[in-house]
Amino acid sequence: MNATDHFKKVISHCKEYGYIFPSSEIYDGLSAVYDYGSYGVELKNNLKTYWWRAMVQMHENIVGLDSAIFMHPKIWKASGHVDAFNDPLIDNKDSKKRYRADVLIEEYLNKLDDKINKEVEKAAKRFGESFDVNMFRSTNPRVAEYAEKRRSVADRYVRAAETDNLAELKSIIEDCEIADPETGSRNWTDVRQFNLMFATQFGALAGSETEDAKVYLRPETAQGIFVNFLNVQKSTRQKIPFGIAQIGKAFRNEIIARQFIFRMREFEQMEMQFFVRPGSEMEWYKHWKETRMAWHRSIFPAARLRFHDHEKLAHYANAALDIEFDFPFGFKELEGIHSRTDFDLGNHQQLSGKKMQYFDPELNESYVPYVVETSVGVDRLFLAVVSSCLVDEKVPDAKGEDATRTVMKIPAFLAPIKAAILPLVNKEELTVEARAIFDRLKMVAQCQYDAKDAIGRRYRRQDAIGTPYCITVDFETLEDRCVTVRNRDTLQQERVAIDTLPAHLAALLAASC
Repeated sequence: MNATDHFKKVISHCKEYGYIFPSSEIYDGLSAVYDYGSYGVELKNNLKTYWWRAMVQMHENIVGLDSAIFMHPKIWKASGHVDAFNDPLIDNKDSKKRYRADVLIEEYLNKLDDKINKEVEKAAKRFGESFDVNMFRSTNPRVAEYAEKRRSVADRYVRAAETDNLAELKSIIEDCEIADPETGSRNWTDVRQFNLMFATQFGALAGSETEDAKVYLRPETAQGIFVNFLNVQKSTRQKIPFGIAQIGKAFRNEIIARQFIFRMREFEQMEMQFFVRPGSEMEWYKHWKETRMAWHRSIFPAARLRFHDHEKLAHYANAALDIEFDFPFGFKELEGIHSRTDFDLGNHQQLSGKKMQYFDPELNESYVPYVVETSVGVDRLFLAVVSSCLVDEKVPDAKGEDATRTVMKIPAFLAPIKAAILPLVNKEELTVEARAIFDRLKMVAQCQYDAKDAIGRRYRRQDAIGTPYCITVDFETLEDRCVTVRNRDTLQQERVAIDTLPAHLAALLAASC
């Protein structure tokens, strides 16, 4: 199955098995807005819990916050969002499709990178152990040509982006012969800026024309952390370096919101802002870069993850990179790591007139701290999990329609349902025992009871949901007080005493972390 077909299957599987539904579907939906179903909300909560434990519970110098979505409009002036939170918009005149000009250019640069990497891979296979990668990159004419073209385009792109030169962005698209990805047309409009913030009106002033009445749905959760920096520091008695973590909704009026839940207008972020002494930010930037990559590798194979340094830095950053994941549509951003300097705290101090300084007792001086940010999208992380875990595979020694199965191989500690309790048949003597086991195990983990359909069909349904363990109650159970525990991934079965089941399940889940 190719990547496109696999992505389509991910989308249909998520709906069929209660992971994600199109929002407002009975009214034909709302573009790029989705609802999480019964199993989707469990997986999403498990991902958030896993992140929170890693970031807050395991660090004595990182604490939590839950700030409001509505914030004073001057906050977004200080942060630069009112004046600079724009994306360069371009339309194709033939297809009537709308795109971000910067994304078109960055995808072109990625294609040049791919061409270089393919040349290197072919040479490595040809020359074997004697292959010198650096020598090849510096001497091969074709690689040198691609590299020079990439450098030239990247330099033009960064200069144009930093100076908001929209005409130059269009020139780059035309000079590189970048076409509409869907139709191949190169008939483009001029590039124009598009502000991404959703504005609304607030309270008694709603309906008035004054700027004081305008508030915004927050485009990021970070600013709630910055304006509460001193509140949190003083109430928790933290000393620098320390961090503030937050999970919450954010809203962006995206130019294009496609690729299922990868880019949405309402989404959820898990962010941590780490406050450090000025001058130490690059040391902490490196620390969090490696720490966050290690966390992702606890969920995904290393080959599906990579670092990507930003071509163009945001207005607040002096260093930035993405941790990218190999989605069905290619490597894309999963998490951003940014060194934000003192931009945010400094601007809030200037515009509010309130000091945002920390007194450092070791240095005996006050300063505005620098910040290193880690920011991961919950929805993108969710999509990475389901797209990497959904597989079709052959079942050993099975025939006919049972010869293959669709299975969601989500790590057990993240799975929405940890164990399904299944009576072999829907007979009262078995269902009563199975119900009693379910009532015991639901105190240990999220479980499900299911007595409908043949046992084989129930196994297949639990495979498709992603349940790592099925516990079958059969007639032997009534005699030996044991049940059959089936492993989703290996299909191996073992008999386990009912009295030891809670401890056995807890041990299996702990071992999967």
